[in-house]
Amino acid sequence: MNPVALITGASRGIGRGIALELARLGWDLVINYVRDQSAGEETVRQANVEAASFGQTIRAVAVQADISHAQDRRRLLDRTRTEFGRVDLLVNNAGVAPQARADLLEAGEESFDRLLNINLKGPFFLTQAVARWMIEELQASASANRRAPRIVIISSVSAYTASVNRGDYCVSKAALSMVTQLFAIRLASSGINVYEIRPGIIATDMTSPVQAHYDRLIRDGLNPIARWGTPADVAKAVGAIAQDLLPFSTGQVIDVDGGFHLRRL
Repeated sequence: MNPVALITGASRGIGRGIALELARLGWDLVINYVRDQSAGEETVRQANVEAASFGQTIRAVAVQADISHAQDRRRLLDRTRTEFGRVDLLVNNAGVAPQARADLLEAGEESFDRLLNINLKGPFFLTQAVARWMIEELQASASANRRAPRIVIISSVSAYTASVNRGDYCVSKAALSMVTQLFAIRLASSGINVYEIRPGIIATDMTSPVQAHYDRLIRDGLNPIARWGTPADVAKAVGAIAQDLLPFSTGQVIDVDGGFHLRRL
């Protein structure tokens, strides 16, 4: 029986990259998307192709849900139960950028509420619900060989890097770092490790409108590793967690940022 991963926001970008990496490793997948059904189904198609090319046979399903809404979170988990009956890895990847950048003194409540609902409230309560399910399954399992469940939260270098023209985004990502710590402490005694992955400048649809800006910053030395990151870079970190290569780590921040976090004089 394949292990099962639930990946939010997996119809494109980092989420799709994670799905493809886990498919190569032989994981069954729940591909969550919010609006674009065709993109979600394309991730399913690509995941099956990737799995086959690595000699794996998997199942993958695309499930529509807006994780900022409680009823959608319930439906997402109900579908996961129906399709697979278990979840071994939750990857909280879904997130949005501000619809328009605004100076900190001009930012409005509508954008703030949208970002906090999607980027923070959704992952918080989805993690809560999945953690309860994981604990139930662990307590009910008679097999000592059951895979230890894991939870991953995808945050951002914006968790600690201030951008005054998108403060709402920074606040949402900073809060996710505390969510990781809280659940890591709470779930450790149940054998569930929680990890935060902090991507840096990653080439996705979200960053494409500001490509020229970041091209210049990277040329000027923003990252010691002087290139854009890719979804595959982030996915490899998730793959290491999926293979349980960090069994004595929890609450750990994994920087996937080309060395952006290093301080230099």
